[in-house]
Amino acid sequence: MLIKTILSCLALSVLASMEVVAADAPAASAQLTADQVVAKNIAAKGGLQAWRAVQSMSFSGKVDAGGKQNVQLPFVMEMKRPRKTRVEIEFANDKAIQTYDGANGWKLRPFLGRRDVEQFSAEELRSASMESQLDGPLVDYATKGTQVELAGVEKVEGHDTYKLKLTMNGGQVRHLWVDAQTFLEVKIEGQPRRMDGKMRPVEIYYRDYKSVNGLMVPYVLETSVQGIKPSHKITIENVAVNPKLEDSLFAGPKIK
Repeated sequence: MLIKTILSCLALSVLASMEVVAADAPAASAQLTADQVVAKNIAAKGGLQAWRAVQSMSFSGKVDAGGKQNVQLPFVMEMKRPRKTRVEIEFANDKAIQTYDGANGWKLRPFLGRRDVEQFSAEELRSASMESQLDGPLVDYATKGTQVELAGVEKVEGHDTYKLKLTMNGGQVRHLWVDAQTFLEVKIEGQPRRMDGKMRPVEIYYRDYKSVNGLMVPYVLETSVQGIKPSHKITIENVAVNPKLEDSLFAGPKIK
């Protein structure tokens, strides 16, 4: 079940991670308003128009698969507006595939001995529909139907951060932490995971930002599930902005 969890966390992590570095900023004690934090965040990302021009993105790298030897598996993730996502993870000369076309989702899980394409469960569909779009949760947040409030100032891994409360269009609430100096997101609440028979809180940390076409992207993402050890890291090695991606990529996987 570990790879299934990684597949789900992978989509969650990347859909929420497109953030960029800013110039010098005041300390969190300066108590900016929520609107000011969002404005600085978007400006730091390269500006509203730059992100609106991004229609697709592709990521590749390696993801922790756990085990005694901490095996890392190659992955590819492709995204296209408005909410299309495809994730492939290679292992043992085979591939696990998960696709979402914005309304329906499918999965192929040969690591569980399942060679048939399965549709998303109702819970998986609900989770996928709640995820942020390609440009993250703050860009055009009002147009997306999201409300943003300042929930306080907190330390995250030794850094002052602004804690934002995001109330999504459907009423779901997530919290996002923005560094007070760089205005990069450093942490976001993920969708809770059902593990060991109960729902567990999820946190995703963003690290090692690099510039891609003027946009700053975190190249290391670490997903932590409360009560489950160890955490799992995704290391991104290559990013492409606006690659040509056919809609057919996001339909149900084809069995070879």
